[in-house]
Amino acid sequence: MPSKSPSRIALPTDRSTTRPGAVVFFTGLSGSGKSTIARALADDLRARDPRLVTLLDGDEIRALLWDDLGYDAASRATNIKRIGWIAALVAEHGGIAIAAPIAPFDDARRAARAMVRPPASFVLVHVATPLAACEARDVKGLYARARRGEITDFTGVSAPYEPPQDADVVIDTTTTDLATAVDRIREALWASSVGGDSDDASAVNPPRPTSPVAGS
Repeated sequence: MPSKSPSRIALPTDRSTTRPGAVVFFTGLSGSGKSTIARALADDLRARDPRLVTLLDGDEIRALLWDDLGYDAASRATNIKRIGWIAALVAEHGGIAIAAPIAPFDDARRAARAMVRPPASFVLVHVATPLAACEARDVKGLYARARRGEITDFTGVSAPYEPPQDADVVIDTTTTDLATAVDRIREALWASSVGGDSDDASAVNPPRPTSPVAGS
């Protein structure tokens, strides 16, 4: 797999925007389409929203910041706790953090939500693409390896996934196209922000410089 260039987390210093910070937190199986939607959302928000955007890709965060963690339940919980803390910090400083881990456990996701302090907002997006569709894609060959027993603790095969009951947006990529998914998440994000709805003038202000995208 090609190596990715390290990403930097840039915290905004201009607090003049009328909207507070926010976290858009994705959850879903491997191959569900989380990263694709997250990248498209980040690009969309750069053109429409004045806040700085930081994309926290689940695989890259693990590789660059804590590759010592495993995939057992305790390690997964620690991973989400750390990602949640970084995302909450970005939101506290007025930016938008988009996090796209698998995040299979309900307790860890709720803990990540609790870290985000008002007036910042938290939007949980469940990319609910069915396991069969995720496995049929298997771009990285991970499901095939998991079925052969070469990968242990693989979510959806040998490790559990707890579908969220508190998701703000639910997307099934087998029935929802990318543009529609982005539209729905953006609308939920803007609706969650204190100070206005999606018709708020701040939503169409020219964007300020944003942080580098995690991944390519």
